[in-house]
Amino acid sequence: MLNFLKKLFKRPNQDGLKLQAAYSHFFMARKQYHNLKNLSEAEYKAFSQNGEDGIIDYLLSQLNINEPKFVEIGIGDYSESNTRLLFEIRNVNGLVIDAIDELKKKVLKNIKLWRNNLTVLEKKVDSSNINEILKSNNFNKNLDLFSLDIDGIDYWIIKELPENFSKIAVVEFNPNFGSSAKVTVPNIKEFDRSTYHYSNLCFGASLAAIIQIMNEKNFIFIGTNQFRCNAFFVNKNYIEMINLNIPNQINIDKFVNSYFRESRDEKGNLSYLNKKDILEKIKDCEVIDLNSGIDKKIRIKDIVSY
Repeated sequence: MLNFLKKLFKRPNQDGLKLQAAYSHFFMARKQYHNLKNLSEAEYKAFSQNGEDGIIDYLLSQLNINEPKFVEIGIGDYSESNTRLLFEIRNVNGLVIDAIDELKKKVLKNIKLWRNNLTVLEKKVDSSNINEILKSNNFNKNLDLFSLDIDGIDYWIIKELPENFSKIAVVEFNPNFGSSAKVTVPNIKEFDRSTYHYSNLCFGASLAAIIQIMNEKNFIFIGTNQFRCNAFFVNKNYIEMINLNIPNQINIDKFVNSYFRESRDEKGNLSYLNKKDILEKIKDCEVIDLNSGIDKKIRIKDIVSY
């Protein structure tokens, strides 16, 4: 009898509380989705790092996607990721990928795998294997959502994807590269942001570079999260289903105006550099100037300014 009462009155764990709050939030929020004009109005955080949970729910709802097929590359242990909430509250067919050791074991500590159709793949993704990975796991067609966040050669991976590879895409970018320069780190197969520059600030690609390559894949930029690290895109074939005010694709200053401070010193400790000091710290890092061709390296100080 005592054990029964303990189970009956057992408090939900933190994940359970997050789910309860999410159900309540979306019950009300979805009634107002048709009135939203800016992407930031949809933000809500449950299991995402920032407000991506709400934005993704908004986009899926607007596109009438109830049972999404998704790929997320760069998930950590799946305790905090862009598709975790989808796994918990929708019927999904998903593929999640990361290169961390014993990935599946770590993911299974955070989810009940029997609840949904989720493939967990421990793999280092790069431009040479992305299409084969998707094809061999049957995720190369009819994707509803594609999320990419690997702190590195994201641009080069997108470059290898076919046109119209998904309906919705979430792509990490580096706001430290400013708003005008179209730059990316070189296509280094084992790229690691900590070894490329100890500050951890020279990685990925500029927002302008991501917008350009996504346009080539038939996607429209619709905004970023308020944290200014993830860009959201909708396939041109579905853009008319979105009621938002679509941002100017060229004047993107406000979308790189970030203030998070994740810089490291030479010993690996957080150094909390302010925005004005970041450029000075990484000024000698080499990046590819995409306006000059995919093989031309240039130092950040020669092309990026705030």
